[in-house]
Amino acid sequence: MLTRNVLGVLFALLAFTCTEAASPQSVSPNRSQPLPDSEVHERGMKLIENQHKNDDAVDFYERTEHDVETTGGTAPHTIEDKLIRLVPNGAGTTKILLKDNGRPVTSAEYQRELETWLGIVQFMVDPGDDRAKSALAKYNKRKQERMHLVDALLTAFIPRWAGSEVRNGRDCDIFSLTPDPNFHPHSIFEEVLPHATAKIWVDHEANQLIRAEALITSDFSLGGGVLGKLYKGGTFTMEQDEEVPGLWFPTRYQFDFSGRKFFFSFENHQSIETSGYHYIGSAKDALALAQLELADPKPLAGDP
Repeated sequence: MLTRNVLGVLFALLAFTCTEAASPQSVSPNRSQPLPDSEVHERGMKLIENQHKNDDAVDFYERTEHDVETTGGTAPHTIEDKLIRLVPNGAGTTKILLKDNGRPVTSAEYQRELETWLGIVQFMVDPGDDRAKSALAKYNKRKQERMHLVDALLTAFIPRWAGSEVRNGRDCDIFSLTPDPNFHPHSIFEEVLPHATAKIWVDHEANQLIRAEALITSDFSLGGGVLGKLYKGGTFTMEQDEEVPGLWFPTRYQFDFSGRKFFFSFENHQSIETSGYHYIGSAKDALALAQLELADPKPLAGDP
């Protein structure tokens, strides 16, 4: 699970992609000449700035995730299929299970999940509570690590304009990213960057990421081999859309990779589709919503 978490932070939240082309879309006729290096760099700086803005905002929104994990091979079968509601708690989000392998939760089960959420936001609204201090410290540490990783993309890769394309009705610039041999990782999370190539689709007008694909081009060890190893050939895909005006949030992740954790080999084939973004706000706002929902329980599809 640690290996998956490293990749989740690194690829899903960083939003960058691979050398393998996505399914063909209509080619934009607007730009047939390569962009000058100065403009590519300027666009990259703005893209990073926009991604920071998106990352700072997303945890104030509730949303729904459909998380499916399957086996590999030519005839894959589903290992896990969950529908989850993510709700703000003041230091990230709390997961509330809605369906487990197709079975809707019962009202009693849902109430227990709401009570857990309520308990968290109750101590999060008290800045003097030691639990709130600890949760905020961990949350801010994760945000700093993610921010540094996003910033590292400017030095870890050499971007090149690779054309233009209309994707999902949006006029996009395509950029390929290849590792810069002069880059030296400064954290365990950055260790993967020299072992990956990428391609990104960027909305030409908004300068926001639309699609990202990444390919692991060589085996590499995590934490000097102590935490495990990822094998060459792993692929990672991310898609974003403008869910609210001016903010672009993830709508889909796809992870397909294999490796070793300690002495055990593993494979991970997982897709996460995210929808229903709705602004909630701070822990205080989340507390009011949790109290309201618990005060007015409703029967659910999973009730007997």
